[in-house]
This record gives sequence, structure tokens and C-alpha cells, in this order.
Amino acid sequence: MKLHEFKFELPEELVALHPARNRDESRLMVVNRATGQIEHRTFKDILDYFVEGDVLVFNDTKVFPARLYGNKEKTGAKIEVFLLRELNKELRLWDVLVDPARKIRVGNKLYFGESDMVAEVIDNTTSRGRTIKFLFDGTDDEFRKALYELGETPIPKEVINRETEPADKERYQTIYAEHIGAVAAPSAGLHFTREVMKRMEIKGVEPAFVTLHVGLGTFRTVDVEDLTKHKMDSENFIVTTPACEIVNKALDAKKRVCAVGTTTIRAMEASVSANARMKPTQGWIDRFIFPPHDFKIANSLLTNFHMPESTLVMLASAFAGYPLLMEAYKEAIKEKYKFFSYGDAMLIL
Repeated sequence: MKLHEFKFELPEELVALHPARNRDESRLMVVNRATGQIEHRTFKDILDYFVEGDVLVFNDTKVFPARLYGNKEKTGAKIEVFLLRELNKELRLWDVLVDPARKIRVGNKLYFGESDMVAEVIDNTTSRGRTIKFLFDGTDDEFRKALYELGETPIPKEVINRETEPADKERYQTIYAEHIGAVAAPSAGLHFTREVMKRMEIKGVEPAFVTLHVGLGTFRTVDVEDLTKHKMDSENFIVTTPACEIVNKALDAKKRVCAVGTTTIRAMEASVSANARMKPTQGWIDRFIFPPHDFKIANSLLTNFHMPESTLVMLASAFAGYPLLMEAYKEAIKEKYKFFSYGDAMLIL
């Protein structure tokens, strides 16, 4: 398939700038692949589609406050520093994006507020990418505490066009987030409340947890018409033995296995065994999924509504089938569903 096939007109007002007042009161579109039927529900109704023994697989990565603002030495120019990944814990080396990049060169130092935190630029990686070394006198715990106090919640401002607000600290995080390492939230999971999770338990619908630390590459625009030439950024993931046991038991019993989010299903697809079951796996994944694709593990997918020409809408169309997903998106726009990280949800059965 080609890039232009995923282009559609999305009215700007349908991009959600804020989440629903309550997590489970987002809207839920239910798309049935077998019948082509499209239903309009509320997210708290999601368990109507699951029975005892079914499994929901969640990504339990935790977002860290990755966006910092520093000042360049001598000029005092304000520079945004977006932490991507830690390269070396002992040396405090990080891959980052800087903005405006034209002002930042190797050897420059950045100072952060009134704190003792200083960073030195030691390498250029991409047009906006830099490798920086934090200069900080203190223990690793003290360093991380200072980093987290300086940072702000990394809502994707390129699409959510507003400043970060205090409420984002809680809402741009799933309630089950555990393992720190993401710079973007696995947004399908943002709709779950403790009440919904409790109702799952009562109904006998089992949770399983995998971890994929979401990177900014998830939102990176595709700039090649031939999708086979697009390269995804690598993201760290782990699929544990307990998760595999839960999922494989459900598959053997021919139960529904639902991946909560595109990052979850990518981790699951990276852990497929020779007999089409999940196996414990960890490492780095840069797999780009677009139509056609034969999904081996999940037989349903919960996801949000994604931006035109994004890798996320391509994965969703690979799962739903391109014609059906495009029909569903046309319906979503007509019915004024909200799109992107803080938007509404779609359950593909």
C-alpha cells in the first residue's frame, strides 16, 4: 500500500485537546470484522463484548516527564530539551531532541532553572537530535529526582496544540502504569478506570501485562510514498512468562485475546513462537506493521482514533482491513468522535 491511501480530511476541532471528564466516559466505536457492523457505545460498556476466560493485554509502561526547558550558556536563549532515552546510566548520557536546534552545537552547555543541573552537548545525531551529558553532583537517586522535578508531562504538542497543564500529570498516564521508560502514553489504556478493572475481575476477564516503552517514533510522520521504505525507531520491550501463560491458555481455549493499544500488539507480534503462541521475549523492536499483515496472537484490538498518514492508522487498518477501517473513520468524522491521544476509542472485533 501507498502513503496517500491513508490520507483523509480530519477537521481540526476533532483533535481532542483534553481528555473526557472521566476516563471511562469516552465514546467507544465497536467494529465487527466478520459482519462489517459498526456500533456506537460508551467506553464503560466495553465488557459487554467479553466473557469469562477472555484476556485483555495491557502495556504497563510508565511515562516520565521528558520535556525540559533550559537556557544556553552566555546567550541565555531558552531551549526545549526532550529526553528520548538514557544511553549510559553511569555517565548520565541521554539521547535528546532540542528546539530550536540551530542554536545548539557540540560543546554548548545548558543550565536548567535554579537547580544544579547542567548539560553539555557532546554529539549531533540527527537534525534535531543531540547526545547530552548531564553534569550533576549527587547520587543517581538525587539526579533522577532533580530530573523529574524539572521535567513536564510530554503531551505531543505538535498535535495537541496547547501548553501542558497540571491535570496532564495524572491523565496522560494509565492507572496501571508501572515500568518507567515511555515518552508517550499508550493511549488506548487511558480509558480504563479502577472500576472497569474491578468489573473485569468479577466477570472473569483476565488482564495480562507486557511492557513496551513508547518512543516519539510512534508519532513520527511517514515521508515516503512506498511504505516498505519507512523505518521505525527502535523501542525497548519485554514480554514475560506470566503474560505468555495467560494469553496462551486463552488461545488454547479459543477465547478472545484483546490487545489494548497498538504498542501492545506490536510487542505481542514480536514474541510469536513457531506454533503461533506467545513466548517470553525482550529486546528492541522496530517493526512497522501496515496492510497486509497476518496477526498471530491478538484476535481483537482496542485503539484510539489516529491521525491521517500515521503509522498507527496503518496498523489499525492492517488489523481491521483497510476498507472497513476507512469506512469506520468516515463514520467517526461524521459522528464527531474525538481523535488522538486524549480522544475516543475503537474496539475492533
